[in-house]
Amino acid sequence: MTDLLLSIIHFLAAFAMVAILATEVALVRPRITAEQVVRIRRLDGFYGSLIGLILFVGVLQVSYGERGQTFYTDNPIFWMKMAAFAALGLLSVQPTIRIYYWWQEARGGSFFSAPDDEIARVRRFLRLEALAFALIAVFAVLAARGVDL
Repeated sequence: MTDLLLSIIHFLAAFAMVAILATEVALVRPRITAEQVVRIRRLDGFYGSLIGLILFVGVLQVSYGERGQTFYTDNPIFWMKMAAFAALGLLSVQPTIRIYYWWQEARGGSFFSAPDDEIARVRRFLRLEALAFALIAVFAVLAARGVDL
């Protein structure tokens, strides 16, 4: 039962991350408003929290799940999934920093305008995060089915 509960939490957190990422991609556009920046910063905070939750629950699954630690740690595809997850985390740093700076400017009360080149750069990173997410999903399915290289 514990393994089932952990799997449910893991999947729900991952799907919530996908929803937040899609929302960020939709909101980070040229002529972004101060109100949108405030919303995006809040969403980005939830996104980071979900990364931590997924990591925590994943460690619990590997350590205490039905399949046992060896099922995961001896499978190279599992480690490819972990590498994609680490890449996702690293890719999320640059947009988070930029969104934070935009938020500081936007709450200052003066006219807010994010430069188009910054917006384009953040969007590139968000698209790369989406690609990392796709890789994580592929590796997760392969690892769960016991595919080994």
